Amino acid sequence: MVTEQETGNRAGSAQVRLLGPDDRDQFLALTARNPVVNVFADYRARITNLEPRWLGGEVWGRFEGSTLVAGCHMGANLVPVECTGDDMAAFADRALTRVRSTATIVGPHEPVAAFWDVVGDRWGTPREARWRQPHLQIDDDPAVRPDPHVRLTTRDDLPALYPACVAMYTEEVGVSPEAGGGKDYYRTRVQQLISRGWSFARFDEHGRVVFKAEVACATPYAAQVQGVYVDPERRGEGLAVGGMAAVVQMVRQRIAPAVSLYVNEWNSPARAAYARVGFTESARFSTLMF
Repeated sequence: MVTEQETGNRAGSAQVRLLGPDDRDQFLALTARNPVVNVFADYRARITNLEPRWLGGEVWGRFEGSTLVAGCHMGANLVPVECTGDDMAAFADRALTRVRSTATIVGPHEPVAAFWDVVGDRWGTPREARWRQPHLQIDDDPAVRPDPHVRLTTRDDLPALYPACVAMYTEEVGVSPEAGGGKDYYRTRVQQLISRGWSFARFDEHGRVVFKAEVACATPYAAQVQGVYVDPERRGEGLAVGGMAAVVQMVRQRIAPAVSLYVNEWNSPARAAYARVGFTESARFSTLMF
């Protein structure tokens, strides 16, 4: 039986153990190897200090001697950090000793696929499997003129903004964020993003949201954008191009020097809009949703 703190890696030489506050600096050095791709794990380590009670889950590390060589955030989101296939096999062994609480597996394609090769027969069929999502980033000024009507949202915008957030989430994920009694939690999340200055939108003359986007997480190195949405009645007008240019400009001025996101491979209109803004592909992500 594996112990609570440590188990052998399949390759035989490395060890896996739970990380805590004393490992924070070494973990941040690991995420810094690719700070844009690893922005989520970096952000979580900074705001929780790797304390499981604040993480709402755990972060595990794979060590060679005393050197941390790979990590894995295991919570509602399972996210690999600088992992090889062998690393993910070791983390998969650890995950199989627990009851699955993960709602989403997301990260670079190769480690996600390696993890799924081990756990797939035990964890069941994902509700959604998006295997080749382009991960895009920009670390310069946008290539097109920012939409001057896109601005930071305020608490007064919540009545108009919240329905657009629900519509975006439902369209993207296939399930309403309000399902199963989630309305209060999701509304609080939207309010939190507004209060942090991480929510951006353009409103029409009637006060209706025609474009919006949020920052999901941010570090001193990068910010990851989520929730990009254009009102269905206004699609095809170029609102996403100018809107994302404005978001990039404001995020780089106020939050972090690089901006990233990942997009579904089949979403050609969105990919074309991001390319016009100046985003380039830096990796391929995979996302499995349960």
